[in-house]
Amino acid sequence: MLERLSLNLSAPAVMGVLNVTPDSFSDGGRFLARDHALAQAEQMIQDGAGIIDIGGESTRPGAQPVSLQQELDRVIPVISALADTFDTPISIDTSKPEVMIAAVNAGATMINDVTALQAPGAVEMAAQCQVPVCLMHMQGEPRSMQHEPHYTHVVDDVSAFLTARAKVCVAAGIPKEKIILDPGFGFGKTIAHNLSLVKATQQLVALGYPLLMGFSRKSTIGAVLDQPVDNRLAGSLSLAVFAASRGAHILRVHDVKPTVDALRMLTAVLASE
Repeated sequence: MLERLSLNLSAPAVMGVLNVTPDSFSDGGRFLARDHALAQAEQMIQDGAGIIDIGGESTRPGAQPVSLQQELDRVIPVISALADTFDTPISIDTSKPEVMIAAVNAGATMINDVTALQAPGAVEMAAQCQVPVCLMHMQGEPRSMQHEPHYTHVVDDVSAFLTARAKVCVAAGIPKEKIILDPGFGFGKTIAHNLSLVKATQQLVALGYPLLMGFSRKSTIGAVLDQPVDNRLAGSLSLAVFAASRGAHILRVHDVKPTVDALRMLTAVLASE
């Protein structure tokens, strides 16, 4: 389905998160140095990551935007080095058209945009890049998205938005088979909204596109379990297995090996007689 990624999505794939930022909510500052980022990517690949998702601008609640040059300086050297060393597909987590094309030229094979290619020129640039794209739903923008988010019906509203954005992409020349959808767990949603979206995984899969879900270490898990960000592995794994058992194709995570192991067990159970 996603030829350029060389992924077999007949079983759920794990996308390893690599934030080369000083302020991401979970790993901000840990991998800002190029050598640290490369070492982390290598470890995630050894642990079974099917995709490495590299981001140079934090999208946590309250995050401030960074300049184009800052973002390029953070991500391009890491992407180039990874592409020269490993065959694992690389995703660029960005909303800027200029970063998209620079990243693809450096070796990225997927675009992951939390704004669903709504920036001026983003859809056209993504079509030009000719790589798979992930369209995510977010109500508002990172700096304000958690200020009283409201929906008529969160599952229907998110589904309608993603379907509409997919149609815009197809009209711009992006093949339907290269489009992935992400409901944006934690992006402009309350705890109740997030849990409703997880529960509706099958309904989201039924939209007809590969589905990416990103729960890893997020605040909803912390709120439900009353746990700090570094102690949310059990909750993250629970949501990943739940979503995968209901058809999610890609799980975006910080903790690659535990997630890979959990999904292997799920696959074994589902394959048993």
